[in-house]
Amino acid sequence: MKKFIICAMCAFCGIITAQAQKFGHVNTQEIIQAMPEFTKANGELEALAKQYQADLELMQKEIQGKAEAFEKEEASLPDNIKQRRNQELQELYQKYQQNLQDNQQALAKAEQEKMGEVQAKMLKAVEAVGQEGGFVFIMQNGSLPYISTTLSTDVTALVKAKLGLK
Repeated sequence: MKKFIICAMCAFCGIITAQAQKFGHVNTQEIIQAMPEFTKANGELEALAKQYQADLELMQKEIQGKAEAFEKEEASLPDNIKQRRNQELQELYQKYQQNLQDNQQALAKAEQEKMGEVQAKMLKAVEAVGQEGGFVFIMQNGSLPYISTTLSTDVTALVKAKLGLK
């Protein structure tokens, strides 16, 4: 009987302790999209992508023009010149492929840097809200299969306020 009472008291204390803890959830996507830094970074990334695309299109036109010119005069050219022009076309195509790969990597790196700064600022605000509000956890919406919105507080508005967003 004594063990039963001790177990019941422990369970009761556990329930009270669990209920006293504060849990929150946040919609980080909504916050990030509302940040002016996101809009600025997104615009810069789009401009960079357009520049890379324009450069690649220029290279593509050059390759296409040389290939068409080669096809027109191929029949009248000696074998050694045919081989040299064919080699030049292959080198141009390889250069195009390398530039395409380099541009994709540079764009990914720029996106990681710019969006990383935006995310870091948002996460710092989430952390500040968590500390100020005495939250044990603040979970991201969608990061878990289920978050109880009745047992957890939505702190999205608090984080937006901390960042000066509407």
